[in-house]
Amino acid sequence: MRYANDMTSATRTDTELASALRMSVMRLARRLRAHRLDSGLSLTQLAALATLERHGAMTPRELADHEKVQPPSVTRVIAELEGRKLATRTPHPTDGRQHIVAPTPAGRALLREDRRRREVWLARQLAALTPDERAVLRAAAPVLERLGQL
Repeated sequence: MRYANDMTSATRTDTELASALRMSVMRLARRLRAHRLDSGLSLTQLAALATLERHGAMTPRELADHEKVQPPSVTRVIAELEGRKLATRTPHPTDGRQHIVAPTPAGRALLREDRRRREVWLARQLAALTPDERAVLRAAAPVLERLGQL
């Protein structure tokens, strides 16, 4: 019976951890969004542009797969990014039916400035923590990254 109680306790502890992490991550994400560059882009458009910058030029289908959205949705996102001169669409080198989408220098600059603003804000918040608290976050960062990729 002791084993069953230990499992129930562990499950409750994991559930409580999940709840606490969910709330903390959501609150931090909301605060970071509040410090975004006012670019007029939606979060979806900004995420797609960031994916293109991070992973390189790709087809609209590959971008849709990366962003976990339907191809018609990504087509609208690409059109908006193109219209704002933040991304370009060029013919695929081997498949005439396809196009390759890539960020423009202006798109890369927008992402750099957006990240810079949010990182400045976050660095100020981190400075208010104790060295031990920052050490805990430094150790937790790779674990949170892994958790986000599961």
